Amino acid sequence: MSARLVDIIVTDADVAEARALIARHCRRFWQEAVPGGREKFSCIVQSRYVERLLDELDTRFGAMADFSATVLELEAVLPPLEENFETAMPDVADLAPPTRLEAFFSRDRISTDELYDDIEESLVIRPSFLLTVVLSAIIAALGMRSGQTAVVIGAMVIAPLLGPTMGMALGATVGNRQLLWRAFETLAAGTVAALLATIAVGYFISVDPAVPELHNRAIVQPADIALALACGAAGVLAFSRGSSLALVGVMIAVALVPPLAAAGLFFSKGYGVLGLNALFLFATNLVCVNLSGIAMFLFQGLPPKNWRMTWGIMAIWAVILLLFFGFMVGRLAFGVGSMELVDGLVALLGGR
Repeated sequence: MSARLVDIIVTDADVAEARALIARHCRRFWQEAVPGGREKFSCIVQSRYVERLLDELDTRFGAMADFSATVLELEAVLPPLEENFETAMPDVADLAPPTRLEAFFSRDRISTDELYDDIEESLVIRPSFLLTVVLSAIIAALGMRSGQTAVVIGAMVIAPLLGPTMGMALGATVGNRQLLWRAFETLAAGTVAALLATIAVGYFISVDPAVPELHNRAIVQPADIALALACGAAGVLAFSRGSSLALVGVMIAVALVPPLAAAGLFFSKGYGVLGLNALFLFATNLVCVNLSGIAMFLFQGLPPKNWRMTWGIMAIWAVILLLFFGFMVGRLAFGVGSMELVDGLVALLGGR
């Protein structure tokens, strides 16, 4: 059901203004008195209108101590709310009307405040987060080392780096520097934890870099860029519809956790070149996921508060990706990414 129940509490003096404001954003609402000289409005709001309703409520009543707004997800509404252009609410005067394409793709998107709430807990560096990262990396490392794809998928489902990655894309899209920095710090902490954990594990196990699951993380190809871009777009599309982070993790973790785990194993055995290749794959995937994630957020009509910052960050990611792509093509042109050369490097490093 693409609708939300929004409970709004205002003072008696603001009832008339609140009623007029609510009527611009939803077709069904009712009013009841609550203690303390206040009134409560319960509104059934289609998802695509929650964003603009909350923005206008915050602008008008956000600074008032007695004001509050709560958003709840609805499973079903009878009679149902029709979602089509004929039943669309009138456009708000000071907002540019959405195009048909934007309205189509944003109709199921949850509001920015709901996105913040969904991602908030994953941006806190706490012991449970670091432990989850370590366990995910170890599972991925052992799965790749033994060539067990199903085990690697298990590490993907855990998806500890999904929250920080989505947080970076969301912060860049809406121009929230604090959110962007918190997400970066959390992602950096998780990256270091994953590397240290897999380096430690590598000292106690044998590692054969010729195993396909490991070998593939030491060879960066243009197809990996397409994979990471698709992962980022699919992840944001599902996340912005309120899907579970664990389910979305399959799309994101495939591009982030395995290369980190492979790098840790390579470094633990002295395969420095292969470890750097795996880190290069991780960096390339991270750039792609963020770039396509921001683009997908914008495509769904997420409103940036600072367009200059949003476009600036997108431009930085795009330039870095072009540099990585040029480096990647150059290496492939000279055979640096070929299987034969990697096998030669392995033999040169000690015949392991």
